[in-house]
Amino acid sequence: MTALLKRWIAASLLLIGSQAFAEGSQPYDVLPEPVPVMADGKVHVEEAFWYGCPHCFHLESTLEPWVKNLPADVEFTRVPAMFGRAWVSHAQMFYTVDALGLQDKLHTALFRALHIDKLRLLTQEEQRDFVVKNGGVSAEDFDKAYNSFTVKSRMKQGDQRIRSFNISGVPALIVQGKYVVSASTAGGQENMTSVVDKLIEQERAALKGK
Repeated sequence: MTALLKRWIAASLLLIGSQAFAEGSQPYDVLPEPVPVMADGKVHVEEAFWYGCPHCFHLESTLEPWVKNLPADVEFTRVPAMFGRAWVSHAQMFYTVDALGLQDKLHTALFRALHIDKLRLLTQEEQRDFVVKNGGVSAEDFDKAYNSFTVKSRMKQGDQRIRSFNISGVPALIVQGKYVVSASTAGGQENMTSVVDKLIEQERAALKGK
């Protein structure tokens, strides 16, 4: 074997190895089966979270201003995960607050109540007291929403959606039902939104090309 051929083979192996490394180190996971999103011409970003998760609370300081500056063609929604009894209780609180039209007002406050004020907010009574005090609604309105068919249905749908994302932890950001971005894939929470920004650009271009 000539020296030139040896150098060519070595270079080829190095290139193949580099490509494999790059593919293996992409800052997101690709779902084997895309989860359907609404065909409205927008790029959909979903956050899988739990109010009791300290990592989700930490991410919120980055996520909140980022969400406020998203362009009009990006739809952002939150989906509470239900991987335990407390998670289910907090998910019902999330959907109840949302049904009352208080999500923008109380979302951050609920995180702070759990992680700074150390409230449990696990029972209907605890959640009712907090929402009545901080949301300006009556106890009757809270109970009506809490026990409504709408909230129960959304909990079931949300749980099915979370499971379709094939995640085992939170927080996670899911782009267009195809890509899952977490702190571990992105190399830290501080990189998650920048990775999502690139995926948004990619999906926007794909939608325009249809």
